[in-house]
Amino acid sequence: MLHLSTRTQVDVALDARDLVKTYPAGRGKDPVRALDGLSIQVAAGSVFGLLGPNGAGKSTAVKVLTTLSRPDSGRASVAGIDVTLAPDRVRRAIGLVSQRPSSDPMATGRENVVLAARIQGLSRRDAHRRTAELFDRFGLTEAADRLVRTYSGGMARKLDVAIGLIHRPQVLFLDEPTTGLDPEARADLWAEIARLAADEQTTVLLTTHYLDEADHLAHRLAIVDRGRVVAEGTPDELKSELRGDTVHLEFDNSETAAAALRLLERLPGLGGIVPDGLAVHARADLGARAVPTLLAALDNAGIAAASVTVARPSLDDVYLRHAGRRFEGNHQS
Repeated sequence: MLHLSTRTQVDVALDARDLVKTYPAGRGKDPVRALDGLSIQVAAGSVFGLLGPNGAGKSTAVKVLTTLSRPDSGRASVAGIDVTLAPDRVRRAIGLVSQRPSSDPMATGRENVVLAARIQGLSRRDAHRRTAELFDRFGLTEAADRLVRTYSGGMARKLDVAIGLIHRPQVLFLDEPTTGLDPEARADLWAEIARLAADEQTTVLLTTHYLDEADHLAHRLAIVDRGRVVAEGTPDELKSELRGDTVHLEFDNSETAAAALRLLERLPGLGGIVPDGLAVHARADLGARAVPTLLAALDNAGIAAASVTVARPSLDDVYLRHAGRRFEGNHQS
């Protein structure tokens, strides 16, 4: 039996209220407000996703919640512990897998994980037992005594997760865990993340800029834009708020797109009309039926669309509705 700390049972594993964090900018520039009143609440034993483009404030939120940075204002607790008042207790209750590798490439996989276990206070015997258990779980046993620099990207990322789990944390933070991985490695890691919550009741806070990742893994998610939560719910709840279908129209130039926008705003049966560069996006109860009428109206006005597509609502559409632009855009933070 491993002598690991007993979990504190809390219904809410993570609670953040009105977090604000500002970074100084370069000379002559305004400070950067990375967090602008961000608030989230995460149920114990769930996977919660922070979804947003690069620069939206997700990683800054993780730094505050894992005690790596202090907020300018607001409050947060993890596993029932205030991150500002008791940071040492928070660190013992959490695991963190950051965007950057945490392992030493010139050491073996086993050496890396055993060292992490010893730092967390496990005895030598328990450290080796827990390491063997995690290597078996992640399919790394045959590579345990190889140098980490020989690992594939997927193997190295699994090793990072094993290091984060070595002390059985109550809350595991995964900051962009699958960036740069191939589809097979991503799928493997997805399966492990899902199993953590389902089988071990580990609370997982996942930051990602992959829409499909948030849709697949998160029980609930918060869409973050410029340091604020602009929408929160289950993926299905957020998508179901958008009734009907999404109609995407692309045009060859900005003048044509602007003329189309003015026309579409006057057409009956369309709603949620949003301009997006050379594109215009709209919503219709029955997209397939709306398209012929829409194209006829454009043709009568002498406006040619380069392409028209109809799709069911996606998280990208949810982001577009709440942020006023498509998800792909990056900001500074």
